[in-house]
Amino acid sequence: MGKGKLAKFADMASYPHVFEYPFSVAEQAPIEMKGHWHEGFFKNNHPIVLELGCGRGEYTVGLARLYPEKNFIGVDIKGARMWTGATEALREGLPNVAFLRTNIEIIDRFFASGEVSEIWLTFSDPQMKKVTKRLTSTFFMERYRRFLKDGGLVHLKTDSNFLFTYTTYMAERNHLPVEFTTTDLYHSVLVDHPDTEEARILGIQTYYEQQWIERGLNIKYMRFRLPQAGRLEEPDVEIEMDDYRSYNRSKRSGLAVSK
Repeated sequence: MGKGKLAKFADMASYPHVFEYPFSVAEQAPIEMKGHWHEGFFKNNHPIVLELGCGRGEYTVGLARLYPEKNFIGVDIKGARMWTGATEALREGLPNVAFLRTNIEIIDRFFASGEVSEIWLTFSDPQMKKVTKRLTSTFFMERYRRFLKDGGLVHLKTDSNFLFTYTTYMAERNHLPVEFTTTDLYHSVLVDHPDTEEARILGIQTYYEQQWIERGLNIKYMRFRLPQAGRLEEPDVEIEMDDYRSYNRSKRSGLAVSK
């Protein structure tokens, strides 16, 4: 029988590689690791990569296995889900993995300027009705700029056509350098070259991604760089909403559009 939520939270509280700062705590407590993740936890100066909205942590752990020369931090507010990846990393003794349980809206409180090299956004809620809640909105891009290196990479992997389209317009509007983009990842050039570094990275599949693929949904992927300079502006476009219900998300309607 699997562990219940209370048992998982008890485990998380004892894990040395898990840091918990839900909003109510973060408001009061000093963030001791800010600016000190390299020497204070990882004990090296390797690049730090964040996965925001890491869910069960499959991507965080999978990337850490592939790249021992990089440090990875999975971020999510839902500790019961995060327990899966945190436990797996602990059992494997992965020294380059940490997890941060907090609200992504305050993510800039936990890292100093230039402390992070890359950000992964894997199957984020598209938040079709409120722009400022989208993790690829300029609202969040401005927060990322506070700790991401100049020109640092942002990866988006999603089942949502709405979020992918919105992010494409956002990057175009702000002239962000897009390095790669595809609306059908597993039938793209990456599949034709399975031995490449990109194919190995993008081949990591989360629990929910596998279910979406089984439902016949195309997986979209893009990566772009986020320069420090320049004023960011929201694209003034209307985008058709996704016409399906995704796991653990509210119902979507393809009869409506949103900016």
